[in-house]
Amino acid sequence: MSQLSLEQIATQLESPNSRDRLLALASLREVPAEDAVPLIKKVLDDEMLPVRSMAVFALGVKQTEECYPILVKLLETDPDYGIRADAAGALGYLADARAFEPLVRAFYEDTEWLVRFSAAVSLGNLQDIRAKEVLLEALNTQEAVIQQAAIAALGEIRATDAVDKILNFVDSPDWLIRQRLAEALGNLKTQKSISALKFLSKDAHPQVSQAATLSLQRLEASA
Repeated sequence: MSQLSLEQIATQLESPNSRDRLLALASLREVPAEDAVPLIKKVLDDEMLPVRSMAVFALGVKQTEECYPILVKLLETDPDYGIRADAAGALGYLADARAFEPLVRAFYEDTEWLVRFSAAVSLGNLQDIRAKEVLLEALNTQEAVIQQAAIAALGEIRATDAVDKILNFVDSPDWLIRQRLAEALGNLKTQKSISALKFLSKDAHPQVSQAATLSLQRLEASA
């Protein structure tokens, strides 16, 4: 399939068929950000949620100065929680330190777990150590997916002094939590991490044991 011109993509974004609009957004993958973002903005208010969702994600990948304020506004004001979650995720892709405060606000103030989950993941993507206290609080939630995100994010920001807290999940009945723990410990080099990884490498769930083995290998290679 030959690459579409900008004019053809712009025309396709105005198609009454939502599939055409999705394909047009996908066609922007190879287009420079400064040319892609004005076209992406045209469908941010699309009537079809999948089109809006894809457009929001695209703003996190096609990075210009316009993207950050647009994504923050969507995160803070959009009535659809799925779009707010998408905006939180896209802010993590932007890797802009300014996103720290909006993401923290979203974690504390949004009532939807999906938005809070995306905010926690993105706080890890920012790799900002200031997120440590928020993520430690997230461990105390009743929602397993948020606990998973917080454990992974604490590993991403390399919060070595949080090892004792996340090791409380080493016997979690949720294998995904144990897997995230095994992955996170690979970024947190302490003797306790190594001991826990040896324990998790014998986990009954293969994805947990594999993650622990890989993390152990990574820590040993960094010795």
